[in-house]
Amino acid sequence: MATIASQVVLHPTVSQSLKYGSTTLGRDKAYRAIQYFARFYAWYLLSRGDKDAAARWSALKTHLGTARKLLRLGKPVEHLQAALRACLSTGPPVEQITTIARQISYFGYLTFDAFVWANSIKFLSLKPETSTRVAKISNRFWLAGILFSLINGLVKSVRLARETRKLQGTQTWGEKGPGAEAERETRLSAVLAAQDNTRHQLLIDLLDAWIPATALGIANVNEGALGIFGLITSLMAAQKQWEAVNGKK
Repeated sequence: MATIASQVVLHPTVSQSLKYGSTTLGRDKAYRAIQYFARFYAWYLLSRGDKDAAARWSALKTHLGTARKLLRLGKPVEHLQAALRACLSTGPPVEQITTIARQISYFGYLTFDAFVWANSIKFLSLKPETSTRVAKISNRFWLAGILFSLINGLVKSVRLARETRKLQGTQTWGEKGPGAEAERETRLSAVLAAQDNTRHQLLIDLLDAWIPATALGIANVNEGALGIFGLITSLMAAQKQWEAVNGKK
């Protein structure tokens, strides 16, 4: 019995899960996945007329959302630092500008989101119209950040595709010796990895954009679809964090 228990408790997957859960980003993505599944499932139950069960799942969604806002209290400064680093770096102008704009937008989003959290736990007492205005500003910043991220991803995709074609072309790399060929393979591998990461982020942004757009009244997507979109992007981001923490297989 002890051997079986040790095999289960000390299994590598359990250890990797604990390592993943020990990171703030890992916990946030796990909570986000459950939150958006709860959003979808509450909509599904409500569509079937099961109001009591829907209320439980809706409450879970709300409380997880509040918990995640608490976890993100320090993140605005991270985005401000990222914007400053982007200002000091060099690179294609459009990519640099959209990176800076994206980071500043996320700074604004998370800053106003902190006020939303403070009001939700009654630490601040905002008037209903003020609370609504703050939430709307937060969603505007969120949507702006996603749109800047989409522009950045599209521009970067074009550049990386051009670099890939150049590296995969019919250049006579072999004639330059094995050192030049090895350098080409290394560069090509890095570009292909960057392309994969860019496509991954583009898909996340394309799905996530509907959430603030619907909150702002720009789009009209039902709660079930928004729950599915959020669940998919949460799992995609969680996979990247898992690979970062435990090593890419």
